[in-house]
Amino acid sequence: PRPFFLGNRQPSRKPPCSHFPDMLHRTLQTKLRALVGVKRVIDYTVKIRVGANGVVTDGVRHSANPFDENAIEAAVQMKEKKIVNEIVAVTIGGPKSVEVLRGSALALGCDKAIHVKLDSDDTQLEPLLVAKALQKIAGEVEADMILLGKQAIDDDCCQTPQLLAGLMDAPQATWVSSMEIADDKKSVTITRELDDGLQKLQVPLPAVFSTDYRLNEPRFPTLPNIMKAKKKPLQEKTLADLGITDTTPRIKVKAVSEPPKRAAGVTVKSVDELVDKLKNEAKCI
Repeated sequence: PRPFFLGNRQPSRKPPCSHFPDMLHRTLQTKLRALVGVKRVIDYTVKIRVGANGVVTDGVRHSANPFDENAIEAAVQMKEKKIVNEIVAVTIGGPKSVEVLRGSALALGCDKAIHVKLDSDDTQLEPLLVAKALQKIAGEVEADMILLGKQAIDDDCCQTPQLLAGLMDAPQATWVSSMEIADDKKSVTITRELDDGLQKLQVPLPAVFSTDYRLNEPRFPTLPNIMKAKKKPLQEKTLADLGITDTTPRIKVKAVSEPPKRAAGVTVKSVDELVDKLKNEAKCI
């Protein structure tokens, strides 16, 4: 744990924070610590193929979840503005998940990383287990801000940020499209895009944020930063290290199939023929 100062008193050390209310003392600091989640997923440019055992992942290009890249960029921008002092990236996945930590998170500006290692790259944890693991890590690193992509593009669950905030009993802001840190570093004003317009909220820190793609445009890692990322600290943990032993799935996937192919279009010769097809074949009017 870090020392903290109050007036002219000598530095003192607080015991490790195990509960969210105990983390509030860190908002007195000038700078903040951000925890950023990143997940290894099939690259968004790859055409998904479904095999006998589900989605084909072997020999397929993987990369960091795009919405997680928005979370990384938001944290890096705050560090460049001297708002955030340290950025810790975390991923939960098999051995190859380290690629998104070295090649994306650390190369883009995160200071250190934590890899919660699973036995296989094909192992998929349900959002509740991911949230429980992130809760433990957030307490260990004493994070003031937890930034996550609003959803992963492989399972599209869109649940982890909300579950994490619930487990931590912390404020949350989801689908964030803009962020503005208060001068006293105690709150964040965010904008959310809703179906009926924009919603602006003021969220006290510490808090959980899920990022939308409109929040920013993620940068590309440069070669020098990729080389520097190889020397940045990366810690390995297991779920057991975090006190999580029961990983039994609560949901069973019964089948995975590709969507039906669209039928070929037809050309009509008149408006009357078009109306007839819409009425009698498509039955939409």
